[in-house]
Amino acid sequence: MTTAATAENDLTTPDSPTGAEQPTGVRAVPEIVRRRLSTLDQRFNPYSWIVTAIIVVIAAILRFSGLSRPKGYIFDEVYYPTDAWDMLQHGVEWDEKTNGPAYVVHPPLGKWLIAFGEHFFGNTELGWRFSTAVAGTLMILVLIRVAYRLFHSIVLAGTAGLLMTLDGFQLVLSRTSLLDIFLGLFILLTFAAMVLDRDHYRRSWQRHLDSGYDPATTARLPLIVPWWLLVAGITFGMACGVKWSALFFAPFFAALVIVWRVQARRSAGIRGPIIAGILGDLGWLVLAFVLTFLVYLASWTGWFVTDTGYFRHYREANGMSEPPIIGALLNLAHYHSEAYNFHSGLTEKHTYQSWPWQWLLLGRPVAFYWNGNGDCGASNCAAEILLLGTPILWWSFLPALGALVWFGIARRDWRAYAIFTGAVAGLLPWFYFAVADGRTMFSFYVLPALPFLILAVVYVLGAIMTPPTGLVAGPSRSDRQLVGTVVLTTFVVLVALCFAYFYPVFVGTLMPYDDWSVRMWLGSRWI
Repeated sequence: MTTAATAENDLTTPDSPTGAEQPTGVRAVPEIVRRRLSTLDQRFNPYSWIVTAIIVVIAAILRFSGLSRPKGYIFDEVYYPTDAWDMLQHGVEWDEKTNGPAYVVHPPLGKWLIAFGEHFFGNTELGWRFSTAVAGTLMILVLIRVAYRLFHSIVLAGTAGLLMTLDGFQLVLSRTSLLDIFLGLFILLTFAAMVLDRDHYRRSWQRHLDSGYDPATTARLPLIVPWWLLVAGITFGMACGVKWSALFFAPFFAALVIVWRVQARRSAGIRGPIIAGILGDLGWLVLAFVLTFLVYLASWTGWFVTDTGYFRHYREANGMSEPPIIGALLNLAHYHSEAYNFHSGLTEKHTYQSWPWQWLLLGRPVAFYWNGNGDCGASNCAAEILLLGTPILWWSFLPALGALVWFGIARRDWRAYAIFTGAVAGLLPWFYFAVADGRTMFSFYVLPALPFLILAVVYVLGAIMTPPTGLVAGPSRSDRQLVGTVVLTTFVVLVALCFAYFYPVFVGTLMPYDDWSVRMWLGSRWI
């Protein structure tokens, strides 16, 4: 992790070597401009991929091992796997009791992904949990690559992947057939595409400057097609196709894109970088959101192509005109209106509900499974799957966010505020709804923010081990680097030991009741 972080865009190894030859007759681009526009070296780094592969394999083993246990549905698996299986048979969610369409309040994509596993492995525990395990493993893969691109450090990227691999919260949701793991994956993919778009935009400016573009004499800005921003629009549409709460991220991510592009133009020497190009920025953002909307509509394909979906012919059934295409869209709009009313009025109390200010403190985890029967070698036994984050890791999130803000201000580091923006987008809206209408909430709603919280911890660990002069290898390595490396290693080891200690309550291992009881550190709050 380079500290320079000292300058907001001076973060990495230049794409082209210092002193690269300029075309004949073309003005030389000042080195400070080249440095500010530089991004991660695009050359293939096999060592980063070796580390990535090792960690992903470990993560996959933890997530797929014993995936078909416990038997039967646990927690909200009574809803989503059955919906997914019905969608394979009917194209839409189905109510077996009435032999008609079922009314559901979440979009179809997450259930179609669950159905993918059921298609290959049947309506079994492995079938309905397979896709979530894949999604949970892919989240770790994407997080490692995002961290590598942000920090330009194999050590820090590997640390980010290990911390998520050893997080009980992410592990439990990877092994349970709920929707949130898909939401978390697509939000993280959207952020990854945005970071790639930032790099592509800056590299494009550097190429134009190298080719002779002079901001002082040329009023027209070069055309830079933001392919990765359009990809972000697609992945964000997939996130919305899983759960509507993905929309919380839209204004935050859009603001990040604008800020990054303005900064790139400022670094390139464009006068008035906010006004110059802002219409193009907004235009590309609108196009990205159009793709989001189209992808979201595509997730409802099963509902569109059948005549049996709930409210599919609402207008016709109520004596209103239902023209082709438009009528179907109006019926879908009515469906969404009814679903929104359901969500906004959901205030029914639940044993395991919790409030946003409790989530990072692990104030009220959700018990997914409990069984007191079986032979464990003691008179009383217990087997539980508790949606609990690895405590040492989760209790570091709030201090890390505070330190992230400090470093972001002190170093003017774009990475700090990018990570903080993702964390805030995943947390702050829930505080509003908790205060505004007291809506029923559960701790698993925080999952999309989890990658950003882990990145915050990794950023702070990297800042601790990075002296003002930057990282140095070999005998010139500073004491701060050594101390920081010890701190990072110690923290990861403590997280690993904590994860191992709580592992039995992450996977439902049968154990003596007393062994289970001592793991309930916060007493009744965890029971």
